[in-house]
Order: sequence, then structure tokens, then C-alpha cells
Amino acid sequence: MMGISLQRSWIILSGCAVLMLPILIFTEPLLVSIGQDPMISAVAGTISLWYIPVMFANVFSFTLQMYLQAQSKNMVIAYLAFVTLGLHVFLSWLFTVRLHLGLAGVMTSMVIAMWIPVFGQLIFVFFGGCPLTWTGFSFTALTDLVPILKLSLSSGVMLCLELWYSTRLVLLTGYMKNAEVALDALSICLNINVGR
Repeated sequence: MMGISLQRSWIILSGCAVLMLPILIFTEPLLVSIGQDPMISAVAGTISLWYIPVMFANVFSFTLQMYLQAQSKNMVIAYLAFVTLGLHVFLSWLFTVRLHLGLAGVMTSMVIAMWIPVFGQLIFVFFGGCPLTWTGFSFTALTDLVPILKLSLSSGVMLCLELWYSTRLVLLTGYMKNAEVALDALSICLNINVGR
């Protein structure tokens, strides 16, 4: 049954990710239309386009992590995270310092680093790591989607309320004079606050 729930989660979350695509694709014009600084809007638009594969990686990553944690397979997640961290640091250095790719290099490194654990977890699950709960793909996953959808919506509302707080701060900071410096300062403050 856990394998069926995992597949249902993939269906619901993939659908939500597809619904969010227009926002990510049109981030720059949306920000400019509400009066944000065009230079900051352009960078945000570029980053949001790079975030599309990251968003789909999160669909699989978070659900697979919960699936594996429910079965006490935490070491698989830890090993993959350790390997990914090393590769991410190396790729970030390679793409930014050695190849001078700038933002494109940083985002490429991030996309690769987000998908490595997903592929590792999928291989583990599909090839016998969870024989009692994963029996393969099933059409049963396409039934009874409403309870999963309700749970996903309520969880999504909670996350949105949490994230909108910091997003509102960023938007308000974008209206200040010398917005780039103000956003840099806000970013530092938010990162210090999250690190506590």
C-alpha cells in the first residue's frame, strides 16, 4: 500500500508542478508589471527558469525521502546526501571558478545536485531495496486520489503561508531606493534567521 501511496503522491505533486509552470516561465514580466526593478526582475526571471527542473526533482525527492524514512531506510538517504554534497561542491567550483559560467554554472550545479539523490533513491526502490512495499507501478494509484489531494492542499496552504512571509519582505524591499543593496542585506538577515 505504501508504494501505491507514493505513486499517488507523484501524480498529485506532478500535476501541481505543471500548474505552477506559467508562474515560473513568466516571472520576469510578472515582476515588472507589479513595479519591481527591471534588473532584479531579469535575474529573478532567469533563476525561475532554472528552477523548473529543481521543482520537478523536489516532487520525487521529498516523496521518496518520506517513503524511505517510513521504512527506516535512512542510511540510503544519508549516503546519497553525502555523495551529492561532495559532487555539488566540486561542480559549483568547476562551473563558477574554473569555467567562469556565473549564474548558469551555479544553477547547472544545483540542478544536477537535486537530481542525483532522486535517481539514487529511484534505483534503490525499483531494484529491490523495498521488496515489501514496492511491487511496481499499478493502475490502482489512479484511484482514490481525492484524499491525497485534500492532504496535499492543506499542507500546501500551510507552506504557502510560511513562505509568503519572507516573499512579502523581499517584494517590499524591492520597492526601496537602491533595491539591490537592500535585497542583499535582507538575504543575509533571512539566512542568519533560518540558520538559528
